[in-house]
Amino acid sequence: MAMETSLSIPVREEDIDYLGHMNYTRYIHFFELGIGDWYKKAGVPHTDSKGTVLGTVVVYFDINYIKEARLGEALQVVTTPGHLGTKSFTFKQTIFNEKEELITECNKKFVMFDTSIRKGIPVVEEIVKHFLEDNH
Repeated sequence: MAMETSLSIPVREEDIDYLGHMNYTRYIHFFELGIGDWYKKAGVPHTDSKGTVLGTVVVYFDINYIKEARLGEALQVVTTPGHLGTKSFTFKQTIFNEKEELITECNKKFVMFDTSIRKGIPVVEEIVKHFLEDNH
């Protein structure tokens, strides 16, 4: 099964806006922390064997705000691999509150990127293997 990760993040005072709930930009930040956590746990390198700096570029981002988050709540950011293409891949991410209620969800599409040639390249094996089923 594809590698799914979960990251717990508390809602802090700096995350709250004047309406008394978490500002919409903080959800995006929490999703980015979730992607970073997934990459770290997957062992995704920042360079290839030749020392070329690799990266991923977001080419699609869709978010749905469902329920508000409040100060002091511990949120769970779940990151789940979706579709794997030749040069691109997708993730579905969800954020749940302490009651395990879905509060926000998003879908992202990334393209694998070689910074030296400024172009998309095939997805690296370190990512590919975590999208495939039964990769024990």
